[in-house]
Amino acid sequence: MSKIQSPSSFDPRNSKLRETKPSASLEAAQLARDLRAQGRRVISLATGEPDFPTPDHIKQACIDALAANHTGYPPVPGIPALREAICEKFRNDNNLNYAPNEVIVANGVKQIIFNALAASLEPAQEVLIPVPGWVSYSEMVRLNGGVPVELPTRYEDNFRLRPEDLEAAITDKTRWLLLNNPSNPTGTIMSEQDIRALAEVLERHPHVMVLSDDIYEHIRYGDVPYFTIAQVSDAMKERTLTANGVSKSWCMTGWRIGFAAGPAALIEAMRVYQGQTTGGVMHPGQYGAVAALNGPRDFMDSNLAEFQKRRDLGVKLINETDGLECHVPDGAFYLFVKCADLIGATTPAGNVISTDADLTRYFVEEAEVVCVPGAAFGMSPFFRISFACKSEVLEEALLQIRAAIGKLELKTKEA
Repeated sequence: MSKIQSPSSFDPRNSKLRETKPSASLEAAQLARDLRAQGRRVISLATGEPDFPTPDHIKQACIDALAANHTGYPPVPGIPALREAICEKFRNDNNLNYAPNEVIVANGVKQIIFNALAASLEPAQEVLIPVPGWVSYSEMVRLNGGVPVELPTRYEDNFRLRPEDLEAAITDKTRWLLLNNPSNPTGTIMSEQDIRALAEVLERHPHVMVLSDDIYEHIRYGDVPYFTIAQVSDAMKERTLTANGVSKSWCMTGWRIGFAAGPAALIEAMRVYQGQTTGGVMHPGQYGAVAALNGPRDFMDSNLAEFQKRRDLGVKLINETDGLECHVPDGAFYLFVKCADLIGATTPAGNVISTDADLTRYFVEEAEVVCVPGAAFGMSPFFRISFACKSEVLEEALLQIRAAIGKLELKTKEA
């Protein structure tokens, strides 16, 4: 007779999930909510969520879809009108031609990436991930039986992946390279030359596919041009999944609508997987996405101008604060802040700041500001802040961080 486990000892998680870390950015955002519920006036710079509302014409399309009773089960790969709009988006924005059977819609880019990995990875195959990189990439690879292989970049290169480092990392087990351009957390944008140099390496390794996460495509500052890898290399287009969505640029984070275009066989495999998990995305949201992709984009200009003001304010305040420094990001809405000079410092309570996680915990306690440690993105000692918040909130948070740093006893540098 088997021994019955007590409720306190029973663990329902499998081995994969026991080894999976929660999303650091979502955990940080929840921490802010919890502390606010306790009555503390906490500022969260943790999540990448624009504070602008979804444009009215998009909301109206959703309302109209509800009024027309588009509330049944949706097609798994997306409604025809949205898939056609996605094809048109790729033609107009990226000079890429896809047919509707090469396009799929899912519940956010996160599900697109997860489905692609689930549909294609064999056990122990490797996925190359430039770091710093988004917090969920490595965990999604592990959950799907793969092995994440981090490719460190350099602060002095503004975190651009060097072709020689990519070449050295590829093995016969390599299945995917994950690219995020513009980058979360650094805001770095790879130039056409950067992308072509990586494509030249990959063209020599026909067993490697590329998953290009382009969700921040339209959040770029100045006249920085944009290129995606399927656009610059015909050979790579045949083995690239280009993922994008309406969350960031169209201010539709909670709508959970992502999409991707790529080889028809991969798209079909993702459709099968999605059909056995979530099914299709809700009809009204898809009609809203059609309105987004086919409608006016003038609101993006004003949003981008506001983001740039916040970026410039954040960069100025960070680089004027002792112990901190950061690059000026070309895209997205994050600052990836170097804090090496603060490692080893002692807090007023006598605790030593040994890691960037220690530092961000100190910011919560002393400055009442929540941000995400660089370790979550695969690179320390850094931390990430989001400037997708009002300028006055950003300024208040960064001045409170500056005041908290002023209370630290810094480690004496050795001669």
